[in-house]
Amino acid sequence: MIRVLLMDDQALIRGGFRALLEIEDDIEVVAEAANGEQGVALAREHRPDVALVDIQMPVMDGIEATRLIAADERLSGVHVVILTNYGLDEYVFNALRAGACGFMVKDTEPADLLQGVRVAARGDALLSPAITRRLIAEYVARRPEPVPQALDVLTNREREVAALVARGLSNDEIAARMVISPTTAKTHVSRAMTKLRARDRAQLVVFAYESGLVTPRRP
Repeated sequence: MIRVLLMDDQALIRGGFRALLEIEDDIEVVAEAANGEQGVALAREHRPDVALVDIQMPVMDGIEATRLIAADERLSGVHVVILTNYGLDEYVFNALRAGACGFMVKDTEPADLLQGVRVAARGDALLSPAITRRLIAEYVARRPEPVPQALDVLTNREREVAALVARGLSNDEIAARMVISPTTAKTHVSRAMTKLRARDRAQLVVFAYESGLVTPRRP
């Protein structure tokens, strides 16, 4: 059973998500919060698998709530998915940096929402290659200088894999590019994430660009 926490200041939206999610046999909504402060407290109480978090909320916004959840070792199993009205708005990249595993727009198709919850619950990043490329082009490219990071913990192979992840390639695509098996590609990705203490694939993408391992391709 996938346990979900809803964070949104609009009761109607929370109710709509709850009604949709609880139709499914494998998903249960364990709590609802109207602001980020309440949401963090409920995350600590219920330890959900997935938290669907609105960015703009009173008292505490979704970015700060995400940051507090990601920083709490007791909540390492909580995967935050940011909900936004506008797709790639100005807050999304900050939310990913804070520890979100991905994001979805609120008007997404019901089937896509359900699939997204299941993907997040598995610990996979909810970022398609197309979304990753748009994210990079629109936001990361605005950073004037890379933030120095310790890359010496990665092997050359792991650096290569991290760079391909940051370009939006899936494990299968990485395997084809590097002429290795998908299992080996997944292993390299996992080792890179472990060494860099990245919670998920989304944070690995952020790290790769902030460290200067790869640079944004200008449109």
